[in-house]
Amino acid sequence: MNRKYLPLVGAVLLTACSAAAAGDDYKVTVAMPQTANGQTAFLVNFDNGDKIDSVMVENGHALFKGSVSQPLLARVVVEGQRYGNFILEPGDISIQRGGAVTGGDLNLSLEKAMKGIEALQAKAAKLPQDSTFADNMAILENEYNIYMDSVIAANATNPIGYMFFLQQAYEYDLPRLNKALAQYPSMKGYQRTAKLVSALEQKQKTQPGNKFIDFTVTNDTITQSLSDYVGKGRYTLVDFWASWCGPCIRETRVLKKIRDEFKDKPLDILGVAVWDEPANTEAAIKRHDLPWPQIINAQSIPTDLYGISGIPCIILFGPDGTIISRDLQGEELIESVRSALNPTADPAAVQKQP
Repeated sequence: MNRKYLPLVGAVLLTACSAAAAGDDYKVTVAMPQTANGQTAFLVNFDNGDKIDSVMVENGHALFKGSVSQPLLARVVVEGQRYGNFILEPGDISIQRGGAVTGGDLNLSLEKAMKGIEALQAKAAKLPQDSTFADNMAILENEYNIYMDSVIAANATNPIGYMFFLQQAYEYDLPRLNKALAQYPSMKGYQRTAKLVSALEQKQKTQPGNKFIDFTVTNDTITQSLSDYVGKGRYTLVDFWASWCGPCIRETRVLKKIRDEFKDKPLDILGVAVWDEPANTEAAIKRHDLPWPQIINAQSIPTDLYGISGIPCIILFGPDGTIISRDLQGEELIESVRSALNPTADPAAVQKQP
């Protein structure tokens, strides 16, 4: 159970809201740092990434005015920086520094739900770290699932239901996601849901034992393919990462440890920068001293093909391009490399796949 999203069991359930009438007006005021003055702020549809509107940041604020035919989950983006998620709905909406949102019935309901999540997080954090911990966490997990189902069911036709459904869906495997979509068919209409289904299907196709799927990326005048590095007679550890991803940067220490331990073995390391601006990627490579080759500006090309919904994602390919392990980090990753390069190693260290 992901404690980050634990809700408060027993909180008042969110009530379903009808769609706004066509032409209902909104005003969204977003507090910005003074350094953002003169920059362009974009109002973006969270689900499909479409830009709804753009304005100039003035006096530390971005002000959007318009109409919405039905509420939707949105975010504001300035120079690649995201300023939280909120529900775009009729009325005066204010987003403070730090992400606090006021204004609108759905935003109020969402705020109550998120406070409940924080409360149960605190409850989980206070559990004694003794022999009762596992049982108590199991109880909380059951309460969590009941609550989440109730919230989604009560809000299946509005952005709150979608937000909570998506929160659950990222923890599902493909059969469980398909079952959930049968229960809440309205969620099939969202693009992120469709992409998640596709990602899980691709993830099944790229489990250990399958051959690699090639892709080609062009960054400026440089064109590179995965096949330039994989399937060339050597083991290849491919790290899908981004400069803004803290866990990705922390995992580079593990990759350096692997590089040093197996420097005399037929093992190469390759970085593939996804969901990132090339300039930011290049700066991070220098800042963190990443000496291995990099495919830059891959964006979502490889993540779509390999069903990667979170990074870092690290895949170990064999000399012929067969996938040996994926989605491992830390000591588990190190052990998977040891087992592959030292066939006499304990077979229990090899990743077990479902």
